[in-house]
Amino acid sequence: MIEIKNLTKEFDGKLVLADINTTFHKGVVNMIIGKSGSGKTVLLKCLVGLISPTSGEIWYDSRKFTGMKSREIRRLRRDIGMLFQGAALFDSRTVLENVMFPLEMFSRKNKRERRKRAEFCLERVNLSEAATLYPSEISGGMKKRVAIARAIALNPKYLFCDEPNSGLDPKTSQLIDELIQDITTDFGMTTVVVSHDMNSVINIGDNVIFINEGIKEWEGSKAEVMDADNEKLNDFVFASDLFKKIKEAEEIISEDENQEKMNK
Repeated sequence: MIEIKNLTKEFDGKLVLADINTTFHKGVVNMIIGKSGSGKTVLLKCLVGLISPTSGEIWYDSRKFTGMKSREIRRLRRDIGMLFQGAALFDSRTVLENVMFPLEMFSRKNKRERRKRAEFCLERVNLSEAATLYPSEISGGMKKRVAIARAIALNPKYLFCDEPNSGLDPKTSQLIDELIQDITTDFGMTTVVVSHDMNSVINIGDNVIFINEGIKEWEGSKAEVMDADNEKLNDFVFASDLFKKIKEAEEIISEDENQEKMNK
């Protein structure tokens, strides 16, 4: 579990995040959604320590992350897996070597043990056959799966994903969503996903927070997001023609059901 208390971030006097309070739960996919420039990526960077908040607290279970000493931060980061938006694989390393990299940096395993763990992670994302290939030899979707394998190599307690479906076709995006959800459930991780993809929200958004202009406007589940009574959230959710049609269809069905009840 990760808890955020009164988190605020300013850049040169400009307020980017304003008094954010929320809890990201273990064993479910927690999603941060919002349009570009809303502050969701800044929130993610605060969570993983890439930038420091102006005020407020971040707790990893019983450990207070804000104000933590460097030695304690290094220890905590061994429990953190990160999936970057562009996968961020090393072009000069094979797929297997990319997955082994965090094990080389942060584990005390010998080379045989590191290789065995990396092979297990590649098998978990169905990429065992690609172990000897280089990033330039695999597709965008495969790169994301390699990045997921690398992110879970250290068996983290916390997994962060920044726009995991960016640049992917709808079918591959769904596969990545399902993989993230399966890994979260199987390993009991606290997973936080930053996304503006409403398909992902509907597919795997167990817990969803909506950030708008640095303010947490709404929080709920994927089952509630389509019927939320929040104008700013609705403007975001139904921005696409597809979701507008879904909403219109739901309203028509609801009207028909009500009419049937009245006729009876």
